[in-house]
Amino acid sequence: MTLRAMQGLARRVFPTTGYRHIGDLAWNWCLALDRADQHPTAIWIHNNQTLAWGWLELPDTLMLQVDPSCPQLADEVLDWAEQAAHGALSVEVAETEPHLATTLERRGYTRAPDGPFMAAMHRALTHLPDMPPLPDGYLIRAQQDHNDVAGRAAAHRAAFGSTRITTERHARMRSTWPYRPELDLIVVSPAGDVVAYCQGWYDEANSIGEFEPVGTHPGHRRLGLARAVCTAVLHAFADVGGHRATVYCRGDAAYPVPKQLYESMGFTPFTRTHTYTAKA
Repeated sequence: MTLRAMQGLARRVFPTTGYRHIGDLAWNWCLALDRADQHPTAIWIHNNQTLAWGWLELPDTLMLQVDPSCPQLADEVLDWAEQAAHGALSVEVAETEPHLATTLERRGYTRAPDGPFMAAMHRALTHLPDMPPLPDGYLIRAQQDHNDVAGRAAAHRAAFGSTRITTERHARMRSTWPYRPELDLIVVSPAGDVVAYCQGWYDEANSIGEFEPVGTHPGHRRLGLARAVCTAVLHAFADVGGHRATVYCRGDAAYPVPKQLYESMGFTPFTRTHTYTAKA
């Protein structure tokens, strides 16, 4: 299976790069369900071990990962992507992936001097904060039935103004490895509606949990719901044996609120992304 092959490399190199958590790949893969023709992939495998992969979002956006011990494969991934793309490629890599940055710069790609970027943040799963109080009538729990799944999907659409997460797509996400229902928590309002959530993914091999995604319905913001449900997921990570949690969020000043929330919960940045663009 393509996704599992990609996750195999992501899991193996995560202690080095701290980027491309297996849950992040599962989330992005499920966003692309039913649109495979817009997301061509290529994988490099040797002796049953994934060494590199490329994943295009047409027309011109490339996600890639290359084992740092095989940096020469970055050229092969880029050769493939440049032929498959419809225009000049845009590639996002983390500062902890210098082998990719070196290859991109050698090939004439230009690094954007500013603009949006992602900050990778983490914290230890020790000395966790106590659960903050919820407003009267609100509660945190796992999803229990189809109505919860539909409500969770609707809450995401409202939080992000996006139509990509349908009830069916979220249901399929719940069957995608390494999904665990006890780590995907929702906040339910006094009226019984899902109004906030934190979806947690856990990498058992590295003992690292990830938030992806976190959201609050616009009509229920500024009530501390995101902080409360994220805190609950941190405790859930610790309960399953986790040692560390990570989250990727915008790091630029144009979208500061999520990063401020995570910093207030004890997360600290450890790397960031840069975007490189090929010459047209």
